[in-house]
This record gives sequence, C-alpha cells and structure tokens, in this order.
Amino acid sequence: MGIGMMREAGEWSRRQDSDSLTAALAEFISTLIFVFAGEGAGLAIEKLSVDAGVTPAGLVAAALARTFALFVAVSVGTNISGGHVNPAVTFGALMGGQVTLLRGILYWIAQLLGSTVACMLLKFATNGMATSAYSLSPGVGVWNAFVFEIVMTFGLIYTVYATTVDPKNEGMRIMGPMAIAFIVGANILAGGAFDGASMNPAVSFGPALISWSWENHWVYWAGPLIGGGLAGFVYDLFFMAKF
Repeated sequence: MGIGMMREAGEWSRRQDSDSLTAALAEFISTLIFVFAGEGAGLAIEKLSVDAGVTPAGLVAAALARTFALFVAVSVGTNISGGHVNPAVTFGALMGGQVTLLRGILYWIAQLLGSTVACMLLKFATNGMATSAYSLSPGVGVWNAFVFEIVMTFGLIYTVYATTVDPKNEGMRIMGPMAIAFIVGANILAGGAFDGASMNPAVSFGPALISWSWENHWVYWAGPLIGGGLAGFVYDLFFMAKF
C-alpha cells in the first residue's frame, strides 16, 4: 500500500471513529430525553395520587408518556445515530449486520449513561424522589416476565426493522418513529401490569442503579436482548436477504 493510500485509509478510519462518537453522543441525549420523560411521568403520577401507577388510569398514563417520549427521542436521533435509544435495538441491529461491534458497544455505553443521568437529574429535580426499579407484580413468576420481555421486545425490534431499516420501505421511513412508539405503548398496556414492560435494558438499568435495587434485574436484560437479537436475525434472514 502506498503512502497516499495509507493516509487515505487513516483519514477514513478517523472519520469513522468520529462518526461513531458523534452517534454515541446522540444516543446519550435521546436516551436521557426518553428516560427523563418516561420516569418523570411515573413520579408525577406518584406525587399526584397514591398508588395511581398500579391502576388502569395510571397504566394508560405511563403508556402514553412513554409513547410520546419515545416518538420524540427516536425522531431527533434518527438522522445521526439511527435513534436506537435501547441496547436491545442496538443488539438486534448488530445481529442483522446493521452496525459494527465497536459502534454497538459505544451505543450501549451511551444509552446506559443517558438513563443513569436522567434518573440522577430526576432525583435532584423532585427533591429526592427516587425512580423505582422495574419489578415483578405479585403472582408473576420470573419466567413469566422473561417470556413477556422476549415477546414484547421481538415485536419492537421487528417493527424497527420493518419501518426504518428495510430498504424496500424507503417511502414509509417517516412513519418509523411513530410505529416504534406505538408498539412500545401497546406493549406497556399489555405487559405493564405484570412486569412493568421494559423492553429496554437501559430503561431498567438507570432506576435500578440509582435505587440500588437489583432483584430479578437479569430478566430485563436477558429477555430484551434475546427478543431483539432474534428479531434482527429473523428479519434479516427471511425478509431483507430474500427480496
């Protein structure tokens, strides 16, 4: 390889590194926006009415808050990082060959930091109210929640691929963030009363870290990562690769 080619290769590598860092920063900000609004809505419900979060009205309010927040968080990050806002989305993209391992790791770090900082800011802004870690409802077993998280996250990442990744769907890309937000809201209505319906390890991590509550925390990592990875693999194998 000549000196000129080596120099060009080095510049390309630096641009790639710079692009990855910029994208990771966008993931940090988008995740912070999403978690701050979503968890903040939960704290507001708690402040306004004791135990409102476990009533049908509280569940609907939580679903709406996360739907709106995710729509915004994905929309503002799409043109920079892809608007993952979720380690399970990133893992699904990695399994489908849409991101490199390095970029995926940077995204994960940024997403976890974004969630943690959001929870820290909420604790300060609410004068000490702590975000509650995700937990299983009474009567719900750990394997019940595990299956819930796998299935819900599979649906989420399948939607991500169908609306924002698949090149055959270029004309519908503008609807991607809305479809992604809607499936998350619908899944919260379906699973929220059972295990909180996380579908997002970063969303689970920040509250668990700030409250230092780790009971059954593995469910909120293993379930979404399995569901997300499986969805990315299946969509890439059976749909993107064949048409």
